[in-house]
Amino acid sequence: MPGREEKDVPWKDVLWKAAGKLRGSVDASRYRDFVLGLVFLKYVSDSSGDSGFRVPDGARWSDITAHAESDITAHAESDITAHAESGAAHAESGAAHAESGQIGVLVDAAMGAVMRANPPLAGVLPQIFGGDGVDQRRLGELVTVLGRAEFGGRRDVLGEVYEYFLEKFARAEGKRGGEFYTPSSVVKLLVEVLEPFKGRVYDPCCGSGGMFVQAERFVLNHRGRRDDIAVYGQEANARTWRLAKMNLAVHGIAGDLADRWADTFYEDAHPGLQADYVLANPPFNMSDWYRSPDDPRWRFGVPPAGNANFAWIQHIVAKLGPRGRAGVVMANGSMSSRRAAESGIRAALVEAGLVSCVVALPGRLFRTTPIPSCLWFLDRDARGEVLFIDARTMGTMVDRTECVLTDADIAAISGAYRSWRGGAHSDVPGFCHSAGLDEIRSHDHVLTPGRYVGAAPSGGGEPVTDEVERLTEELFAQFAESARLDQVVRAELGRLRG
Repeated sequence: MPGREEKDVPWKDVLWKAAGKLRGSVDASRYRDFVLGLVFLKYVSDSSGDSGFRVPDGARWSDITAHAESDITAHAESDITAHAESGAAHAESGAAHAESGQIGVLVDAAMGAVMRANPPLAGVLPQIFGGDGVDQRRLGELVTVLGRAEFGGRRDVLGEVYEYFLEKFARAEGKRGGEFYTPSSVVKLLVEVLEPFKGRVYDPCCGSGGMFVQAERFVLNHRGRRDDIAVYGQEANARTWRLAKMNLAVHGIAGDLADRWADTFYEDAHPGLQADYVLANPPFNMSDWYRSPDDPRWRFGVPPAGNANFAWIQHIVAKLGPRGRAGVVMANGSMSSRRAAESGIRAALVEAGLVSCVVALPGRLFRTTPIPSCLWFLDRDARGEVLFIDARTMGTMVDRTECVLTDADIAAISGAYRSWRGGAHSDVPGFCHSAGLDEIRSHDHVLTPGRYVGAAPSGGGEPVTDEVERLTEELFAQFAESARLDQVVRAELGRLRG
């Protein structure tokens, strides 16, 4: 994870390379389910008792490892026999292979036993290891390597391994990875701004649960207790919901993610919740979403059918308690869209005093999408002003395609917000500016920070080459958005004609 030293978890790279043994022998779309399922089973076995989970006899990791080692030996002997002897001997080795290849069946049985012994895990753990398409020899090798990793029941170590794997899978899966993973530096920034010391924390599209893990880490780093916050979440994708349940369990977080996955707009899993903090990274510009025009959540206007950005924002506003605050990742279009429905909702939110801060983020923070992004901070404690922060020149490239916010960047942004909220703010040209409602009205309620912060002092501006690269990236993102909207319009016209 960015900002963490590799020595913290020396087994991370070893385990990732070991996990590669299964790549190609299982369906790519299910690969992470295999690996993360095994990591979780290893955790509950190592931490049995301390973790609060029961592991029945026969389902412990030592039982599985013993079988895996004998399985690998049997496979090796059968391979030697197959190459050294006649066709008849080869047939015998095939029988030995089938007879010895039971490691997957044993893992599936262990998963089932753990779920039966721990009702909160019902339907969560994968039972996909004993299928015909799984290379049992490679599975046995992975089980053996995991068995040799001595975590000593340490939740923090194995929790970091789990997060490390989630990040690796998100990068490997590209666009699909964005469905379950938000870059850790973005999550850390949201948490550092909101400072969720105590109360109810909610995420309506929680992915693999990274927001909750970072919120808990914030509490513990400030000498709080794990039960100072209560976690509530919802996820529409079944596989991602299972990842989140396992991620929270590995970190010892007793969160309420509902009994099953469900679409937040169609079936709100927490209808009466009044949250103290909301952390969310909704899907950008989602066009295929359930929309009921008379939904009571649309207090500030009915969101357009072709884009759910302001449906997410209004859902989040509806969940905020009397002094609740929220941090939401949004596509840049949310700040400046001129579509009547969206601009009207944005203006109403500002006039109601709910928008406290808008942050323009640097490009390439999200490997999974070229769409430029921003952060909206919402606050029930109306101030009549909005803090604008332009952080587009911040961030450090970790490779040619990905940027991360450094700890210094996060401290600068969160520090500016805290100073502003505490009444000690001073505008910094080119970086931050506090605007009153009259000024925002003069810009037709467009919330793009660049309109408000002005230019940085001469000599400290954005280098020309960087500016050209950024503008080119934004232009291509607009091209992609234009193509998407073209498809939406054509589909709607086709529907009307049909």
